[in-house]
Amino acid sequence: MSWEIILLVGSGAVAWYWYDGMNVREQAVAVGRRACSEGKLQFLDDSVALSRTRFARNSLGQLQFLRDYRFEFSDTGNNRRPGVVRMLGNRVEWVSLDGEWQPGQTASVTRLPD
Repeated sequence: MSWEIILLVGSGAVAWYWYDGMNVREQAVAVGRRACSEGKLQFLDDSVALSRTRFARNSLGQLQFLRDYRFEFSDTGNNRRPGVVRMLGNRVEWVSLDGEWQPGQTASVTRLPD
């Protein structure tokens, strides 16, 4: 196999990973915004940041990317609290909001069926 083909396949894989990641990131923003809205919280900066990526298996045993996106929200309007959206492929695994604003509990969005 020539180096040109290897380079072309590698470039295609990187482009696909970037494009897929952007779509999943957009979903994570929407999920974080919805979780904050349902909890009567303010979703800050209107963005999420990828904090961790790894492989995991879905309910069908298929290998997919498991991505954690961090964001910040406010419960009073003058503070910042951390939140996390975990996505398996393009599906929501869970959403975690900092437990301090509601002692002993975290808000969550249940996983959508595959």
